[in-house]
Amino acid sequence: MCGIIGIASNRPVSMNIINSLKKLEYRGYDSAGLATLTNNTINEKKCSGRVEELEKILFKNPSNGNIGIGHVRWATHGIPNVVNAHPHSSEQVSVVHNGIIENSDEIKTELEAKGLKFKSQTDTEVITLLITEALKENKPLESVFKTLKKLKGSFALGIIFKNFSNIIIGARRGSPLAVGYSKDENYIGSDSYALKSMTNKISYLNDGELCLLTKDEVSFYDENLNKVNKKILTMSENEAQTNKGEYKHFMFKEIVEQPITVKDCIDEYVDSLKKNINIINFPIKPQNINKIVLIGCGTAYNSCLTAKYWFEELTSVDVEIDIASEFRYRKLKLNPNNLYIFVSQSGETADTAAALDICKKNNVKTCSIVNVIESTIARNSDWVLPIHAGIEIGVASTKAFLGQLTVLYILCLKLAFIRKDITEDTYIKNISNLKKLPDAIKKCLESENDVQLMAKEFISAKGSMFLGRGSSYPIALEGALKLKELSYLHAEGYPAGEMKHGPLALIEEGLPVVVIAPKDKYFEKTISNMQEVIARGGKILFITDNKKESLNENIRFGLRVPHIDNLLTPILLTLPLQMLAYHVALLKNCDVDKPRNLAKSVTVE
Repeated sequence: MCGIIGIASNRPVSMNIINSLKKLEYRGYDSAGLATLTNNTINEKKCSGRVEELEKILFKNPSNGNIGIGHVRWATHGIPNVVNAHPHSSEQVSVVHNGIIENSDEIKTELEAKGLKFKSQTDTEVITLLITEALKENKPLESVFKTLKKLKGSFALGIIFKNFSNIIIGARRGSPLAVGYSKDENYIGSDSYALKSMTNKISYLNDGELCLLTKDEVSFYDENLNKVNKKILTMSENEAQTNKGEYKHFMFKEIVEQPITVKDCIDEYVDSLKKNINIINFPIKPQNINKIVLIGCGTAYNSCLTAKYWFEELTSVDVEIDIASEFRYRKLKLNPNNLYIFVSQSGETADTAAALDICKKNNVKTCSIVNVIESTIARNSDWVLPIHAGIEIGVASTKAFLGQLTVLYILCLKLAFIRKDITEDTYIKNISNLKKLPDAIKKCLESENDVQLMAKEFISAKGSMFLGRGSSYPIALEGALKLKELSYLHAEGYPAGEMKHGPLALIEEGLPVVVIAPKDKYFEKTISNMQEVIARGGKILFITDNKKESLNENIRFGLRVPHIDNLLTPILLTLPLQMLAYHVALLKNCDVDKPRNLAKSVTVE
């Protein structure tokens, strides 16, 4: 989940590397480093902590050089410190790495037996020393190629060489790697966002491929070292989404953007004039779909769980959900009449990509719901449904979650109509309700002051609970996840009906319990479960869309979201929970955009 950058240019590259690393920090911020070539010498600078610390080091001791690589780290092997920070260099070569080398211990033992010394605890250093050894008899490209054959695991690599001062070699297996093009300079980077300030011309390496960059040209090679050609894509130049503007944090900016996010998504898929949804080219004829399997991780998994209720309510299709990291290791009974839907913000989530690869190898039909249409998951899917959320910088996902929910609902509605599981009147009515959603989301954001008051209830809390029934249950899970991610406060999401089967033991005087209770068929049951919590001293924070429900003295705080069709209510209930997590984190002085131990794009297992 690290981020890498490499630049080959006709001018000094260190500050451009720094600027790119700042964009890549959402992938990891345990440490940062860069290496440039100056007078055939590898000049390495590293620090623990953020890129801004690396920048201070450079101001005091500048690095020249027209060739360079950089890295931001999310620690896997070895504690976050300067020694374990990337790049990892020998006298001959310097390497930056995103991924995990699974057989690093085995290789390390072999190299130590030859007398080689290791300086760090990382798995990456074995790559550096293997290439160094190979360079004794081979040129750089062949040395890297031979090294890769010995590695098990995932990687995206950027490599520079002391005695070959005009080249950078990039390689990819599992972890993403993009190549950028410009006049008199070329780039590699973990994603296009890191390159966007320098170029809008991008190619992507496929699994097993390598590239060799100079300032003037880029050559690509397949896993057998045969030359291959690459398509060059042109990215949009919308930079507004990459700046915080008037907002203190990217996350809050992204929360506020959600009415626009959802509107853009709806406008992309819904033909208002024809009152129809423009989703076509199903990889399986909708009438023949036997089962839908929804697969994701973290927030994306919560969107899948929410969608399961929609598919069950509106369609006759069997629905199954799975956590990607579990799906990929189970003994699966894959069916060609099943549609496997993979949900991911980045489209690079390692576990989700690996689960998709299993489906590909078994020739079953796949669909991806992603925010980054150039991503690995999107490129490897039979069918892609973009969420059109724009760039999301905050590590804790907000607008991408609502985008995922919106696309999943739209897909569900279209599928139900084609299969004749709902009438045309119901179809048109639900489309009409969907069009009301952006304004309802905007209305939800007006409750921020009330949410701030709720947030104060968590300042001294030892933990918290989030309860919901039906489609409110996955929203409770998402609310708890957001609070954990941002404030480091223990939080658990539960189906409200499950409290009496164990979790009630956790209730003590003053424990904040968020009860999510829209006016649906579960409402009375949820209220009954809430009373069980009240009787044991829990401090109730109540969220509903029921205007008629009076808030009695036993409810510490109540908040109402606008009333909308029950199917869409889970989307609205998400908003106050996002804002709650944000404001609790502010009160606890946590880093909202870069919570500890986390990264935006999870590209390792």
